[in-house]
Amino acid sequence: MSASPPGSHRNTRTTSPKALTLAVLALLWPLAQLSQAGLPIATLAAAADAGQSSFGAIKGKLVWGGPEAPARRISVEKGQASKDPTVCAVEKSLINNDLPVDPKTKGVKFAFAYLPKPKGANPEAVAALVKSAPTVEIDQKLCEFLPYATAIHQDQTLVFKSSDPVGHNIHISPFTNAAFNTSISPNGQIEKKFVAERRVIPLACDIHPWMKGYIMVFDHPFFAVTATDGSFEIKGVPPGAQNLVIWQAAVGYATPGLAKGMPVTVKAGETTDIGEVKLDPAKVKLTP
Repeated sequence: MSASPPGSHRNTRTTSPKALTLAVLALLWPLAQLSQAGLPIATLAAAADAGQSSFGAIKGKLVWGGPEAPARRISVEKGQASKDPTVCAVEKSLINNDLPVDPKTKGVKFAFAYLPKPKGANPEAVAALVKSAPTVEIDQKLCEFLPYATAIHQDQTLVFKSSDPVGHNIHISPFTNAAFNTSISPNGQIEKKFVAERRVIPLACDIHPWMKGYIMVFDHPFFAVTATDGSFEIKGVPPGAQNLVIWQAAVGYATPGLAKGMPVTVKAGETTDIGEVKLDPAKVKLTP
């Protein structure tokens, strides 16, 4: 990363206070992105300068559009696993995460929010994200994928691990990347690199058919996964006209425009709040 802030043409042998500010923000930004909580506004305001304020942010919430939150479905009752019952669902029932609606907030968890074709770039944000989290893990624990939804940049390494004393397998069918279906030994792990995909990658374990999840791989840092209350925030977005997609397992594209997304105008130094996006109950399609 250059020591000079974007847009500066000064040639100096010393690091300016502005450059140091940018470096600090570059380190802090990915931690906020991963936690999906973000830095406090006061912290950003105190640290921001002309370089940092050249980017904006998008936030919003995905919420259930019906009058009451639907009951969570159970994939495997506690103690009733058809395969490896001494490990699978031995401590608790396994909950189906295709439609995880929080009964208190009606928020929908595990949806992907992202810019499908960003206008502009933020290479400093990419570098900081990869430095902060060079690897991202998906664990197979008590016979479920944790987390259920995983979003990564293509420069990060995805680690499939197993915390279980029984065998699992990783079965994915991407569009751009090569498909693979491979075993993972008890308490083992496999590292994989991916190039960016325009679509969601389904994840499954053929040994335990109730196990599934989803992966998205990007060539930019403008993505997030919704929290329990359905909230998300995407930071460091280039200003101007952008499109936002929210994809959710039970309905597919939850935002207008399908794969193209909904238009959002981003302003430099500001957060654009799109408010609540309603998940239409009529579009829900649940698999057994």
